[in-house]
Amino acid sequence: INNYIKSCIPCAQFNPRRQKNPGTLRPIKPPEGVWQLVSMDFHGPITPTSQRGNKYILCLTDVLSKFVITKAVRDNTAQTAIRFLKEDIISKFGTPRCILTDNGTHFTSTIMNELIKQIGATHLYSTPYHPQTNGQVERYNSTMDAKIAALSNLRKTDWDDQLPFVTFNYNTSIHSSTKQIPFEMMYGRSPVLPFDHQDTNQRYKQRYDINRSNPSYNIGDLVLVKTLNIRYKFDVRYEGPYRIIQKITPKTFIIQHVKKSTLYRQVTTDVLLPIFERIY
Repeated sequence: INNYIKSCIPCAQFNPRRQKNPGTLRPIKPPEGVWQLVSMDFHGPITPTSQRGNKYILCLTDVLSKFVITKAVRDNTAQTAIRFLKEDIISKFGTPRCILTDNGTHFTSTIMNELIKQIGATHLYSTPYHPQTNGQVERYNSTMDAKIAALSNLRKTDWDDQLPFVTFNYNTSIHSSTKQIPFEMMYGRSPVLPFDHQDTNQRYKQRYDINRSNPSYNIGDLVLVKTLNIRYKFDVRYEGPYRIIQKITPKTFIIQHVKKSTLYRQVTTDVLLPIFERIY
């Protein structure tokens, strides 16, 4: 199982590689309990539009537990945001104490402010030139893109079908910052799963706790090559697979496509991603 997961080429191709943005993060004051502070954002427009006509994902995150609620929607209007809050948030989870959003017109509209006032919540805004303030949702969006793209069909038109499963997987896995499972922090109990996640979650925790080292490459290794010009959110991030057939310098190699044997490329290590070869 471990080898099967590590050798998943779509996972490697779509997962983003993390690099920190310049400047320090300005975190907001952490809440003392769940549902005291939530952050909400529209993610999109997503290309391609789904078969159901959805172009955006509405995402709400509980800042303390990291528990996420998502919904695929057709537009990013204030009316859609209000409907999401009423039908998917307040009627199911109750009213959060504070709601953090950006300064988009869908969140600053009069009807949105009226609703938040009616339910007795406080509306907080992230600064226009420092969107990292609302980074809880931003981090999930990046993780979500990669997983949805890996699970979707070739045309990526069923991404909204995959959204509930990706969200559930996120909520029932150990979070990198809290080292806790969002579902358990939110509900105070373990989720009922079709299989035991304990060993998998432990491996995830070990991965988070161990510093990574730079990979070394040898002739015969399988690799993916970074896609330099990504146009859409669900485009392949790494192309391949390729096999290293010649070492020119310690950082320069000749690689050959595994399925297209006439395709050769000369690449450097900064665009390579090592992958595991699947054992059948």
